[in-house]
Amino acid sequence: MGYAICSVFLLALLAPGLTRIAKPVSGWLMAALPLTLCVYFLSMLDATAGGLTLQVTWPWLPDLGIRLSFFLDGLSLLFAVLVCGVGAVIMIYSADYLADHKCLGSFFLFLNLFMASMLGLVLADNLITLFVFWELTSLTSFFLIGFDHDRDKARSSALQALLVTGVGGLALLAGLILVGEAAGTLELSELLQSGDLIRQHAWYVPIVLLVATGAFAKSAQFPFHFWLPNAMEAPTPVSAYLHSATMVKAGIYLLLRLSPILGQTALWHGMLETVGGVTMLGSILMAIRQTDMKRLLAYTTISSLGTMVFLIGLDIPLSIAAAISYMLAHVLYKASLFLITGIIDHATGSRDLSALGGLFGKMPVIGLVAILAALSMAGAAPFLGFVGKELFYEVVLMAPRAAPLSILAALLTSIFMVTSAALLTVRPFFGPARSDRLPHGPVATNLWLGPLLLAGAGTLAGVFIGIIDKSLLAPAVSAVQPGHSVKPLALWHGFTPVLAFSILTLASGIAVYFRCDWYRAWTENWSRRHHYGAETCYERLYSGLFTIASRLTLIIQNGRLRNYLLTVFISATVLVSSTLLWNGGIRFPTVWTSVNFGDLILAGIILAAAYVTSRVGHRLVAIVAMGVIGYGIALIFAQLGAPDLAMTQFSIETMTVLLFILIFHRLPLFSRLAPRRAMRFDAVVATAAGLLMTALTLAAVSGPTDKRLADFFAKQSVPAAHGRNIVNTILVDFRALDTLGEIAVLGMAGVGVWALLKLWPKERRKP
Repeated sequence: MGYAICSVFLLALLAPGLTRIAKPVSGWLMAALPLTLCVYFLSMLDATAGGLTLQVTWPWLPDLGIRLSFFLDGLSLLFAVLVCGVGAVIMIYSADYLADHKCLGSFFLFLNLFMASMLGLVLADNLITLFVFWELTSLTSFFLIGFDHDRDKARSSALQALLVTGVGGLALLAGLILVGEAAGTLELSELLQSGDLIRQHAWYVPIVLLVATGAFAKSAQFPFHFWLPNAMEAPTPVSAYLHSATMVKAGIYLLLRLSPILGQTALWHGMLETVGGVTMLGSILMAIRQTDMKRLLAYTTISSLGTMVFLIGLDIPLSIAAAISYMLAHVLYKASLFLITGIIDHATGSRDLSALGGLFGKMPVIGLVAILAALSMAGAAPFLGFVGKELFYEVVLMAPRAAPLSILAALLTSIFMVTSAALLTVRPFFGPARSDRLPHGPVATNLWLGPLLLAGAGTLAGVFIGIIDKSLLAPAVSAVQPGHSVKPLALWHGFTPVLAFSILTLASGIAVYFRCDWYRAWTENWSRRHHYGAETCYERLYSGLFTIASRLTLIIQNGRLRNYLLTVFISATVLVSSTLLWNGGIRFPTVWTSVNFGDLILAGIILAAAYVTSRVGHRLVAIVAMGVIGYGIALIFAQLGAPDLAMTQFSIETMTVLLFILIFHRLPLFSRLAPRRAMRFDAVVATAAGLLMTALTLAAVSGPTDKRLADFFAKQSVPAAHGRNIVNTILVDFRALDTLGEIAVLGMAGVGVWALLKLWPKERRKP
């Protein structure tokens, strides 16, 4: 499993080069690996169906209890198959959809990075490992949503998605750490046996609130729902993959995975029922007023996610099976409809329902595929969506709490879902034709193949639901509800109240379809008079934060180096001095080391050079005087028996002086900008800071020296670092990463300066 994730990361790094070399077949080339991994995971169906769990562990930070560990059971297998299977379809589709895009290679890079992150998330065993991949999905989705970065709307939508899911991620991290502290382990496979311990812990309430916040933000639950419709600024393949099949399902996966640990309490079930119910009904009411096909699909996606959260929250054994079945059906039909929307947009230049019509005669294959997916979305037999909707109704009818309200919300949600499915198919394919919005050529095979496979899978899964249930769904349910037996799923249960609800849903949904224009006009009028909601709150918070940051920046980042230095020196002097005085003052040495004549000469030279540097009116003279200070310090090192430090100081000073001379002689003539009063104040501050540093130095040498660290380096220099120069071994071996970081910072600064110089207009580069 670990190698499977690493292979996708490797493919991501190779994607730009492979796309450039084999662009005509780049989609199939990118799809080969996820398709292979899909087959690999499907080969483990028998093992997971038998209740086996496969685990892989690599050491990472053992002292902190953090391991790079992965495990595969029925639930993670289902999600891994979806991530890889739908990912392969998206790869093939994207190559043709973005064939003319100049950044196709970068697109495949980000898409593969996201796929690898999503795989790592659903396979992770360690909570910190899970969080790392959780955040990687947010980061990679930021690049995918903002892929068309030339547009302001794409950039702002990507930032909004990152901020909302990022805030949720921080809450999730806190919750996961509390879970680990409460249970004494960070491994999910061990935590699944510690549900009672965590539920009885004093931290249980904050754990549930924090974890649920992270899941709700990721899966676009109220009040975090607004980011998902705005994320439709992403290219259609991204919307089909991230925002219907994978990323938004991460929160659903987390809730399912942690249900054995955090569930079985009134807080857990009540919160999920409430948030899920509000989300599923509110979002579907917003969906049918949309005319943009992608936004309509986005709101129906939020509603479906709310339905899954609602089902997970119901304290009924069958509810988990209903949530997982509903989720699988949603992935198949929603990804297919997103891809069909992309085809329509690609062929006609529009995805506005009010501007489309008569497409079935020009695109019969696409129309048939859309009908198959829409029928599954509407919950018609014999599609998988019918099975999911039947289970949804059956669970709601069994719900003990607030049954009438739950039944009404479920019925309205399903009715409007039928209406949405009709809007997506009847109007664009069978409505009045628009001559200016008709396709002028055939649709490429790579574009319609993916939607056909997904819609066909939803059809076959409904017909052969017994096989799908036994091999794929039942093991996933058992992973969430170990020890609970659920009746096998079937397409036909006879004439039952649930079937009556299904028939009522289809008939009512079609009836509402014919009144959609009236509803849309009424809601548009209402929304013009009422401007409030979760997105409005986000915009005001963001605008307020930006305003505060801008005003604060004007104060503390005013571009005047003198102010920066004064702030640093005054703050350090006042804070350190007051702290020392509060704690009893500074101890000075009782015995003073004798000072010879050579030391006095060096000190005099350094002081004289410092005075010249601050008072001279010519830059080159100031640079030379500053170099004299450095050379004087190097002589002190040499005199104290540290020749290596002295040589280093000599080298640095020489290079610094030369570089300053090469650069500063191009600047304008030296001029004094500060008045004498300001210079006197600067002198006072400098003197105070200097006296403080002198006092600290004397205090440091007045007490006994702790030589444990020095003795350690002296003893370990040869056996551990194979070097006799202790200073060198400290820098290169014992502090290797620290030194590497310093080198990296200098390197990046140099690259930045070089880039700025390259951007300078050629006509202005003259001396």
